[in-house]
Amino acid sequence: RPNRGGGQAVKEVHRLICRGYTDVVDADLSGYFDSIPHPELMRSVARRVVDRHVLHLIKMWLRAPVEERDSDGKRRMSGGRKTTRGTPQGGGASPLLANIYMSRFLKHWRLTARDEAFRAHVISYADDFVILSRGCADEALAWTRSVMTKLGHTLKESKTSVKNARKEHFDFLGYTFGPQPYRKDGHWYLGASPSRKNVQRLKTKVSDLLSPGEMGPWPEVRNRLNSLLRGWSSYFDYGTRLQAYRAVDHHVYDRVRHFLVRRHNEPGCGTRRVSHEHVHGEGGVLQLRRLHIGSPPRTVR
Repeated sequence: RPNRGGGQAVKEVHRLICRGYTDVVDADLSGYFDSIPHPELMRSVARRVVDRHVLHLIKMWLRAPVEERDSDGKRRMSGGRKTTRGTPQGGGASPLLANIYMSRFLKHWRLTARDEAFRAHVISYADDFVILSRGCADEALAWTRSVMTKLGHTLKESKTSVKNARKEHFDFLGYTFGPQPYRKDGHWYLGASPSRKNVQRLKTKVSDLLSPGEMGPWPEVRNRLNSLLRGWSSYFDYGTRLQAYRAVDHHVYDRVRHFLVRRHNEPGCGTRRVSHEHVHGEGGVLQLRRLHIGSPPRTVR
């Protein structure tokens, strides 16, 4: 979820594991957005909003019917006046409302002094959260499971586990945390880097953008590609990211080269005609590696 709130949560998680909070409850809620009860959610909102017109608007928005189509094109309707649970995923206010309802869990954590009891911190954003502890992760997980049940939610057991961040990796908000080797001398450190899943997701978007069916002028296609890369890198600009940036750059060059060779009917694979220098120079395609380490120095003659 590329936004400032998520980026701050990522930095806080990394800071805490580097301070020794390495026993991690890597939790996943089952159907969180679909299971939020409207009455309890509206009471939470009403503690923060006093304008009755705004409250009425939110209530109407929660009950608005939603039409979706599956991969086969079949229409599916959800929501409506009789619905009492859930916030429409993809709606502009859904992450905000999800955060507000999650605050009930965080408030209970705070009032019962779980941070002291479990020597732990909980970091959340919308329906994603992790608990970072010093030796009490199992107890924190059991407590969380009980409280979430009272709030009307269940943990997805197949995706919920306790991990040791000094030896194992875990993903949170698009980043992978855990032990990483320093590329210069091989020593290990606790790092944060863009997850493989999100790197692959970006590659898929690049491939879709540069598909054979794309007939738009190259400047327009390039601008959309650069916008995609710039947006991704503005969120994934923290931690150890050079390897991820290189992987993206390699894929972007490969796809752009095939795209231009196909468009101009160039013979062969086009590595000479469409070089790296051409793609990132005259072609104007953004290179993430340069965002990370800067442009290469120019030779003065």
